[in-house]
Amino acid sequence: VQLVESGGGAVQAGGSLRLSCEAYAYALRPYCMGWFRQAPGKEREGVASITAGGRTTNYADSVKGRFTISRDNAKNTLYPQMNSLNPEDTAMYYCAADRVCRPIWDESWQDWGQGTQVTVS
Repeated sequence: VQLVESGGGAVQAGGSLRLSCEAYAYALRPYCMGWFRQAPGKEREGVASITAGGRTTNYADSVKGRFTISRDNAKNTLYPQMNSLNPEDTAMYYCAADRVCRPIWDESWQDWGQGTQVTVS
C-alpha cells in the first residue's frame, strides 16, 4: 500500500492550496481517509477525515470553515482544499488510510504517506 501526497508549497497568508493524495497498488474506495499535519516542534494532529463513500466528513476546530476534504474514488485520489491559510497552518501534511473509520485524534491509522510541506508566510 502506497500513498503519495503532492501539491504542497509556499503561499502567502490568506491564500489557498489544494493538496492531493494518490494511492498506488490498491483502490481507495473501501477506505476511510484522513489528513494530518505536524508543525515543527509540535505533535502530529488530525485535520480532517472522510468516510469511504464520502458522505461524512470531520474537521479539527482549527480548520473548520476553511478546509474542505473530498475524494475522487475514480481517480483514486484524496484532496483537501485549504483556504484562508495562515502561518499557523505551516506544517508537513500527511494523508492516511484505514478500512476502519477512526477519529482524527487517533493516530493508529493503517497506512500513511510521506508528507508534503506547506509553508504560509
